[in-house]
Order: sequence, then structure tokens, then C-alpha cells
Amino acid sequence: MPTLNKIRSALAGATGLGSCREAVRREGSPPTVLRRLRTATTVFFALDGFVFAGWVVRIPAIKEQTGASPSTLGLALLGVSAGGVITMMLTGRLCHRFGNHPVTVAAAALLSLSAALPPLTHSALSLGLVLLVFGAAYGGLNVAMNAAAVDLIAALRRPVMPSFHAAFSLGGMTGAGVGGLVAGHLSPTRHLLILTVTGLFLTALAGRVLLAHVPPAAEQRPSGLAGGEAARGRNGTGAGGGSGGSRAMAGRTRRLVLALGLIALCTAYGEGALADWGALHLAEDLHAGPGVAAAGYSVFALAMTAGRLCGTWLLERLGQSRLLTAGGLTAGTGMLLAALAPQVWLVLAGFVITGLGLANLFPVAVARAGALAGPGGVAAASTLGYGGMLAGPVAIGFLAEWFSLTAALTTVALLAAVAAAVTRAVRGALDAGDADAARETGAGAGAEAGTGASAGTESGTESGTEGDAPEPGGAEGHPARHSPGGG
Repeated sequence: MPTLNKIRSALAGATGLGSCREAVRREGSPPTVLRRLRTATTVFFALDGFVFAGWVVRIPAIKEQTGASPSTLGLALLGVSAGGVITMMLTGRLCHRFGNHPVTVAAAALLSLSAALPPLTHSALSLGLVLLVFGAAYGGLNVAMNAAAVDLIAALRRPVMPSFHAAFSLGGMTGAGVGGLVAGHLSPTRHLLILTVTGLFLTALAGRVLLAHVPPAAEQRPSGLAGGEAARGRNGTGAGGGSGGSRAMAGRTRRLVLALGLIALCTAYGEGALADWGALHLAEDLHAGPGVAAAGYSVFALAMTAGRLCGTWLLERLGQSRLLTAGGLTAGTGMLLAALAPQVWLVLAGFVITGLGLANLFPVAVARAGALAGPGGVAAASTLGYGGMLAGPVAIGFLAEWFSLTAALTTVALLAAVAAAVTRAVRGALDAGDADAARETGAGAGAEAGTGASAGTESGTESGTEGDAPEPGGAEGHPARHSPGGG
């Protein structure tokens, strides 16, 4: 939005103090704008988890309604996966062309609308086609909202990506809980229709904020990080992509993005494996009761949510490289305990440790890929991560049949260790990202101090006979932009 750009220029001292006051009076201070954008983006993350979990808990009822056998239902459910994978890479291009915010709003609206369609189907084929649309919307929303979050993080100058993914986890837990409560009282048609109405309402509410403002860092991402692709603005065009140096940097960035995608894959492999096989491990290998078995994934999900809520604090103190390495090693240790322990309480403790370790690997990997290559980087890392979530349960199933479920679950620990090893291999790029963020924060503070001095000089000149004392400005006159919305 042009007015927002005027505000940035005014606060940077590029325009007079009078136009700054007028712009701030009309649009609110930049910290207020960023706070609104952060809240709106958080709503979309929570909405994504809420709608998807609401659909998942009604799968048994939809299976009965369509009369699908387990095998045909499995084929129909592949529609979600196929739609998601196909759309994720396409969404990166759409974000370059139309902007992250419009694509986020459009994908959220489509996700909400398509959630009402599965109970209207009466065959596995029609269910699969409907789920293809649902999966496309789900995959598109995941890429677009993560890309929007990357831009917002750059403007906030704080590593808050884990907090967005915590909102996704909380939304999923809420959606599953509400779905379980109403399953015995509402038909799938009514339940998912209510889900659609709720989703559209939240999309309209939060979407107004996103559509009212240009992504705050869309034009600030250094072009050198990703060659021409990262330099492109909302219209997908930018300078710097044609030189040989830029092309070489783009190739290096591509390898870094793939490495970050591999970290996301290893993380999502564990999430998918525990979601589908954790309860079965407790029930069959340790002979736990149904309630205790069901609690296995619950404690894992709660641990992941808690870890993500602490993620920003950990990132600010450890940095990306140390957090990813420690997370991978922690998850590997926890999963070895969960897979090999002979007692139920030790297995549950292992699930908790695994959840805490895995919690921030995916958010940090996607955020760094987005900082390197924009929406295309988010799309690539997310697609690899989503592939891990799809491959995990299938791989565990085959390995359990060939060996045992206990042995199969140790592969989660193995891939967590791989994530830590990959992090060590690319730690130079991750540490450089932390250094860049620190320099940007310092530069932002210095620029604001300069802005305050410039504003004071101009106000002293304008005051004329009123005296030479400058008006209050600087850090107090303009709130610090690196922490507008708190932690």
C-alpha cells in the first residue's frame, strides 16, 4: 500500500516531519501496523490447523458414508497429498506474481469452502476428487502464510516463526478436541459446514488486515542472498538476476535451500510416524490400555506446542545453528528412549523429549529458506517437509512388517540425527543469517536514533520564535521497530 511506504520514508527522515505526522495519524505507527499483521498471520496459522484437524476427526464417518474399503479410502486420501504437493511449488510462483498476502487470503477461503465438500460425496472416486481440491488449498495456504511470516519476521527483526507454528499446533489441537466433542451430536455435513462458516469468518476478519498492507519486507530482502529470485518484488521482477555472480549465488542458495528442506523432511518424518504409529506402539508392544495409548500422541503434540511457544526465546539465545543441532540430538535421544524403553512411563517421557526436540526444526528451516530465496524457498522446503510427513508412516509400516515396530521407530531417531548432521554441514550459512539479523537490528536502532536527531533539527527549525528546543523524538518519539508486538 503506497501510504505504508510513505510512513516508512517519513520515519526514516526521507520526508518532512509534517508529512510524517500526517501519515502516522492516518495509518497508525509502524509498530502498530506490524502488530496487526502479526496477529492476522497468527490467525491464519491457527485456522489452518483448526480446519484440517476438524476434517481428520470425521474421516471414519465419511468412510462409512461413502462405503469405501480401507484400500479405496487410502487411495482417496492420497488426493490431499497429491493436491498439496502439486500446489506447493506452484504457490511460490503465485506469491511472486500476486504477493504473499492475497494468495494467503485466497487459499484460506478455498480451504474453508472445500472443508464442507467431503460429506457431500457418496463414492471413493468423488471423495478423492474433492480431497484433491482440499489438499491444493491446504498446500497453498501453508506456503503463502509461511512466506508472509518470513517477510514479517524480517520487519520485526525477531525470530518469531516458532510462535506462528505454535498457533498452528494449538489450532489443530482445538479442532480435534471440538470435533471429538460434537461428533456424537452433529452429522459430518453440519459439523464441517460450521467449520466452513467459521473459517470464512476468520478469513474475512484477518484477511482485511493482510490485504490492507503490502508485505513489510517484500522489497527489503537482500538480492545477493538468492540472486534474481530473491530480489523479485510483488510482480515477480527484479534486478540482479542476470549477472554471472548472481547466477552462482543462486546455485549456492539452491543447495542451501535443499539442505534446509532435508532438515524439514527429517522433522516431518518423525511427526507423521508418531501421529500414526505412536499409539499402536504403546498398545501392541507395551500392552497399554486404549486411554494410555491415545495419550501417547497427545503428550507428544503438547510437548511440540510448548517447545514452539519457547522457540523465539531459544532462537534469540542460541541462534539457528545451535537450536537445530540441539533439537535434532534431543529428538534422537528421546525417540530411542520411546522406541526401546520397556515401561510405559518411559515411553511417554521419550515422546515428550522427542516433541520438544522436533518442535522448532521445521519452523526454523522454513524461515531460513524463505529468508534466502523468498516464497520459492518456502515452497521448496515445505514440499520436501510435506514429503517426509507422507513417507514417514508408510516407511514405518513396511519396516514394522519386515522387522518390528520397535525397530522401525528407531528410524525417527536416525533421521533426527541426520537433521543435526546436516545443520552442522551448513552451520556457516545459518550463523551468517544470525549475524545479518544482529547487524540489521543494530542498523535499525542506529537509523531510528538518526531519525530522532533529524526530526529534532527540523522541529527546531520549524518552531522559529517558539524556541530552539527540539521536540521529543528518536527512540521515544518513534517506538522501536524491532519489538513492536512483544514476544
